Order: sequence, then C-alpha cells, then structure tokens
Amino acid sequence: MLKKLLGARRASASPAPAIPDGERVYAVGDVHGCDDLLGQLLALIADDDAARGPARTTLIFLGDLVDRGPASAAVIERLRLLAETRADTRFLLGNHEEVFLESLKGEPKALRMFCRIGGRETIMSYGIDAADYDRMDYEELHAAMGQRIPIAHQEFLTRFEDLIVIGDYVFVHAGIRPGTDLSSQRSADLRWIRNPFLNHERPFEKMVVHGHTISEDLDVQPHRIGVDTGAYETGRLTALGLEGTSRWTIRAG
Repeated sequence: MLKKLLGARRASASPAPAIPDGERVYAVGDVHGCDDLLGQLLALIADDDAARGPARTTLIFLGDLVDRGPASAAVIERLRLLAETRADTRFLLGNHEEVFLESLKGEPKALRMFCRIGGRETIMSYGIDAADYDRMDYEELHAAMGQRIPIAHQEFLTRFEDLIVIGDYVFVHAGIRPGTDLSSQRSADLRWIRNPFLNHERPFEKMVVHGHTISEDLDVQPHRIGVDTGAYETGRLTALGLEGTSRWTIRAG
C-alpha cells in the first residue's frame, strides 16, 4: 500500500522546470556598482559557456546595476558596450534604475529618495567629488547630474524590460504578485515587492528567478530562486546557470 501511495505522489508531482532545447541562460544577480566583480563574473560565465558546448546563450541581468557600490558608471558602460556586441543580452529594470531615471527628470522627491538609497555613490562615480556633492542643494545636484551622466547611459537604461519569460521560467527583478496572472502584473510589484511574494508558498505559473532581496547564497525554493547575494556588502556576485532541467551557480568574489 505504501509503495502505491509513493508511486501516486511521484506520478502527480510537477515536472522539473526547463529551458527549451538548444538554449542556455545565465541570470546575474544585483550588481550594485561593483564593476570589479562584474568583470570577474563575465569572464567566468564566458569560460563556463564555452566549456558546455554550443547553445543559444542568453545573459539576463536581474536589475539594480547601480547604487551603493563605487563604480555604477563603469558598470553601465561595460554592459552598454556588451549589449552592442551581444544581441542575446537582456536587462530587467530594477527599483534602483527606476528611481535613478526619475531623478534625472528633475523630480525632487525622486532625487531625494535616490540619494537615500545609494545614489550618492552612483553620482560620485560620474566624477562629482564628495565635497561638491555635500555642498549642493537638490537643484544644483540635478544640474550637475545632467552635465555628467551621458545621454547614452540614460537611453540604455530606458530600454530595460519588466519581465522575461524563457521556457518554464520567468525572470523579474523583485518578484510577482501572488494570485495575479503574469500578463497582468504591475511594474511596481515587479520592481519593489517583498513579503507578499517571499512569503508565498504555493506554485506560480512559472518558476520565478529574481534579485532584489539579499541572501547568503542562492535562495532556492520550490517555486522561486533568489540570486541577489549582496555584492556591495558581501563581495560576492552570483549568476544562476540554466539549461534543460539543469541548474548551476557561478560566483565571483
């Protein structure tokens, strides 16, 4: 009787989520201005990709390229140039990019928030020194940002996506709203949600791969995988590799 019950449970279990045949995906967690770790990780991904043989390989950056770390300008430039040479490189807009873009429009509330959540380091990475930053009011700071931050960087960020679906996986920055179809998700939830998503214990439409919430290692749950290992404070930047039903981890730092 026990064997029959175990067999029934196995038969009713959902199949493992999969990437379509012939494809490979690397999903990179929150970079947060850590260009040195990003350079290391990209080299490790290139080596891993070559060692695994031919495939259509997609790089997905899960958002929050900027803020908190020391080199956001260098991160954006590196990835902007990478995207020009690799059409299969895709980017999700994180909440930090969202606030960065809003602050560049001159919205005082957005600029104040940007400075509170790590924008100081981003602004300084564009050549504004600490003394000048500290003496400026918000109007002066906005003007200085407009002078220092290249239009090419701003246009690059505006092309980022909200949600990416490949096979049985959906890639988002923060998470999704439980009980809402993927096609009806609000961008605010995709970029900012935490507890309603993190505390949800039932399956979603697809396996969710996300950043936004720091964990010591990959946060692997039956219905979601968190890839943010806190690069700016831990010195570890992580990527999740996916092919078929296989998963693996690549880490710099």
